[in-house]
Amino acid sequence: MRSGYERLPGLDEALERARQLSVQTVIFDIEPLVAHWDSGREALDEGVARVLSQADAVPGLKVVCFSTNSLRRPSLMPNTKVRAVYLAAAGKPVRISQYLSFPRPGAVIGDQVATDGILARRLGYTFLECPPPDHLPPGPRLMRGLGSLVRPLVFTRHNG
Repeated sequence: MRSGYERLPGLDEALERARQLSVQTVIFDIEPLVAHWDSGREALDEGVARVLSQADAVPGLKVVCFSTNSLRRPSLMPNTKVRAVYLAAAGKPVRISQYLSFPRPGAVIGDQVATDGILARRLGYTFLECPPPDHLPPGPRLMRGLGSLVRPLVFTRHNG
């Protein structure tokens, strides 16, 4: 699968699109899709469990990776049919070695072209962008602006 780009309204639609693409690996950005930036560990645990429960229903999916550049971690990873991986301080999009053993094809589901999108491109995965909430902290707001400048250079096709 060549890397591609699609903008989708939310996490449920991105998971459905991953199902349609028959991916074997999905990498999820944590903030804000799984848990909001300023939420605590309980919200993170609930978000991880919710996503893994939905991912278990995707035929052929083998790996679900949660990836964040923050230091936050869930208190535990729920048991699941798919292999679940959690990467804190992931160094997206610079560091990719921790993803290279995952089966292909794959998709990255995230909100930032400048991190998640470039990671998808470097891995040869499809980037499924879900827009963030209207109120962004300063760092993500800056990255969002950078991503809008970078997207035409990284992804020549825009679906959605």
